[in-house]
Amino acid sequence: MRKTFWLLGIVLTFYSCNPAVKSQNGALNYFDVKGYFEKEALRLNKSNPLLTKTVEVNGATETKKIHVPDWAKELSIFSDSEINRNAWKGLFSTDKTNAQELYTSDNKKVPVKEVLITKKDGHIFGIRILVKNSNMLYSSADTLSYYPDSLYRINKKQHIKLMAEKNYSVTGRFK
Repeated sequence: MRKTFWLLGIVLTFYSCNPAVKSQNGALNYFDVKGYFEKEALRLNKSNPLLTKTVEVNGATETKKIHVPDWAKELSIFSDSEINRNAWKGLFSTDKTNAQELYTSDNKKVPVKEVLITKKDGHIFGIRILVKNSNMLYSSADTLSYYPDSLYRINKKQHIKLMAEKNYSVTGRFK
């Protein structure tokens, strides 16, 4: 009997840790960033496109043509910007039109400040995500841009107190 209660407690704990927030009808409250990039990763793993990838760190650049072996890992920084988290419920304002969806938050506890989804003919044309983190010793600002079958770009500015600012950029262009 005791083991049953322990097992039930463990199952309920994992079930309650679900980071997605669903409204009463089962739909997500905001755009499903994580779900979108999971589907993109599956699609790109199947098509295996050639990618011209450029990495720039403080002005020094390197470019390579590659086939990405794991798109879920490649796009994980986008997936990690999911805004449907229980702790963030109600912290985003939403502005939707036929051409775009904009989700913004000015809450200090929420690092994802903006998610902009641009649409063309009812399909997603582009996604831009702004992420900002800061504390007494560290600050960073990331701009993540994704255009299906065209390119993705990750721009990061990072500043650690008593050190020079670092700028990183990763651009992947699809062939």
